Amino acid sequence: MPSPSTLSRFPVADLELAVEEWNPAGTPVLLFAHGFGQTRGAWRTAAAALAETGCRCVTFDTRGHGESDRLASGDDYHMDQFADDLLRMAAAQPQPPILVGASMGGLLGIVLAGEIRPTPFRALVLVDITPRWETAGVERILAFMQAHPDGFANYADAAEQIAAYLPQRRERKSEQQLRPLLREGSDGRLRWHWDPALLAGELVQESERYQPRLQAAAKEIDVPVLLLSGARSDVVSRATVEEFMQLVPHSRHVELSHATHMVAGDANDAFTHEVARFVQSLDLSTDRQRAGLAQP
Repeated sequence: MPSPSTLSRFPVADLELAVEEWNPAGTPVLLFAHGFGQTRGAWRTAAAALAETGCRCVTFDTRGHGESDRLASGDDYHMDQFADDLLRMAAAQPQPPILVGASMGGLLGIVLAGEIRPTPFRALVLVDITPRWETAGVERILAFMQAHPDGFANYADAAEQIAAYLPQRRERKSEQQLRPLLREGSDGRLRWHWDPALLAGELVQESERYQPRLQAAAKEIDVPVLLLSGARSDVVSRATVEEFMQLVPHSRHVELSHATHMVAGDANDAFTHEVARFVQSLDLSTDRQRAGLAQP
């Protein structure tokens, strides 16, 4: 039977984040950072499984997402706010964590691992993200997030829209699965868990201007890196993967054949297996790899 998780609130600079943790006495620490528009729930199955292997697994909702606090009305979200939150989360762990970051979470990991010394992470697992991405794929994600500003009449309506967005998934989400993803407004309609202000500011409107910074940071990463990509992804491509491997030549790349950009959701068993295998490899390779003597 999977081990239970514990919930808590974690204070950052100006608000609190919702945190969920498995196997608090475990080691090493895996810190999971979800993508833009997701919640910590995206990691729940993988985190519970990896906790069973002995790891301490920590997930959290980023600011403006899920059960974490939102900024005051009129304030704007910026990349550095998210990066600082992640840095504080990493510093609060009993040892430098292995970051598992999907999409936006992975980009934040690249920035911190490349710009902060000493590095806040023992290693990085980047989930279908590279410093340069395919614009069409990101635009598809944003179009889904921007659709239905008036929300949904019921959970069945929301499930239908998700099924259309994720046709590769065989089963529709149940009401129980959807409850953490939707909030009921004063008008009785259900709206997505994220703060609408996330879509209106600089974070989205000028996201591609961050790419030179991300590429420069990637060159400075000196910890083991695993890049897990989806073969059917429209955000990461063969070209962006090859470019990343040139920027971080000591990294390892594994492509999951049946996954889209939503790697953990599409191929959770394969995803969990690759993360576990990478974590196990660190026991022998981390110190030598940091010295430039071995591949992870």
